[in-house]
Amino acid sequence: MTGKQLLVAVVLGVLSLATAPSSVAAQVRPRAGGAPPGPMVEDGVSPAEIQRLFDAYVVMQAQQELQLSDDQFPRFLSRVKTLQEVRRRGQMQRNRMLQELRRLSQAGGQDEALRTQLKALNDLETRVGTEVRQALDGVDQVLDLRQQARFRVFEEQMERRKVDLLMRARQANRLKNQY
Repeated sequence: MTGKQLLVAVVLGVLSLATAPSSVAAQVRPRAGGAPPGPMVEDGVSPAEIQRLFDAYVVMQAQQELQLSDDQFPRFLSRVKTLQEVRRRGQMQRNRMLQELRRLSQAGGQDEALRTQLKALNDLETRVGTEVRQALDGVDQVLDLRQQARFRVFEEQMERRKVDLLMRARQANRLKNQY
């Protein structure tokens, strides 16, 4: 299966999940204590599930795109997973802090709390930037110079594909809900 065929298969799979009947959401088991397994996109596909599918696709494509040797791949895999996790964790923390900033900025008389939250956000961004750089350095240690350059370009292409995939899923949901 070529890379384009695989991308089409992943896109169709995710789109079919994203546009599945709402009974899919009802079939998802809640966590202990009755908490749902996370926010759902329209009819039952969580953003986390889409991200996991896409992360797996990225790793498969990277092996082909970067022409990784059998020796390189296991080390690359563990380091890319670390990079993905550092980025995801940092984004989640940043989103939580931004929500708190939004709440504080809408309330009156919260200047000191706003100052504290802004400093915490700046500190987080500095720390996460350092962690991402270290994780990326770990990936680079596995790759030769040309693979490093291709990896940077590859990551940008994958990010664009992910945004496109999410937009298509949202459009499909909107169209489905109109009829």
